[in-house]
Amino acid sequence: MADRMKVGQLAVSLKGLAQRFAFGLLVLTAFAVMVIGKADTVIIERVRSAVVDIAAPVLAVVSRPVQTVNDAVAEVEDLIAMREELTRLREENARLLSWQNVAQRLEAENKALRSFFAFSSGPQATFITARVVGDAGSAFVRSMLLNAGARQGVRNGQAVMTADGLAGRITEVGETSARVLLINDINSRIPVLVERTRERAVLAGDNSRQARLTLMPPGMTVEAGDRVVTSGHGGTYPAGLPVGVVASVSEKAVRIEPLVDWNRLEFVRVVDFGIAGILPPQPSLVPLPRRGAQAPLP
Repeated sequence: MADRMKVGQLAVSLKGLAQRFAFGLLVLTAFAVMVIGKADTVIIERVRSAVVDIAAPVLAVVSRPVQTVNDAVAEVEDLIAMREELTRLREENARLLSWQNVAQRLEAENKALRSFFAFSSGPQATFITARVVGDAGSAFVRSMLLNAGARQGVRNGQAVMTADGLAGRITEVGETSARVLLINDINSRIPVLVERTRERAVLAGDNSRQARLTLMPPGMTVEAGDRVVTSGHGGTYPAGLPVGVVASVSEKAVRIEPLVDWNRLEFVRVVDFGIAGILPPQPSLVPLPRRGAQAPLP
């Protein structure tokens, strides 16, 4: 018992000494490390490298569970996102199926009505794909140059389209090139109608990115977002070609945003809708008899 009491008193004494001189020992250790670092940096670098070499595997082992948890959380988030996307796609598929049924019904009704009225759909359109090789866009003109001309079948007045909609019409034709007057050029005038209300107007360019509606009937109701298509009047374009969307409506003007992206025009289609089939047939002219000759009897 006495020996245990002596050992306990000795431990308490050593603990007291350690607590009393701990701060001083730490200061001396830090000062020694600073002196050694100033004296020989090579030793410090070696010690640091050795510590890093020892600590790196430990940190790698410790970080594996954390990385595993992060990967598991990411997979769960991906699964949740995929489930939401799957739900959205199912709803969209259901809507598309309903629209498909409506379209099939309307197509059948359209065929029946056309057969009933002996409707003539007009000539079959043909097209030539051409590359845009020049852009003459400026403050005074909106046109572009194509690498297809008369040799490829391009003719004056043909429509130029992209996958989005109408871009313009051919105004000049060379042997291997052609110039296109864009729909936003100040010289462009296109008979159009608002698809929702079936009201007619004229799309006029003003050399800006957009175009505007002119010659609108009184009381015409146009709203932002309405689609504008060609009306087929004038014989230049057939009816129903997509042109643009109503961007803004004000007292001064109705602005139309073209469907064509002018900054991404690379390839276009020069479409021949058969102008002779769109325009009404012209009456045949009877040649006048020559002077002194007898007119043929009826």
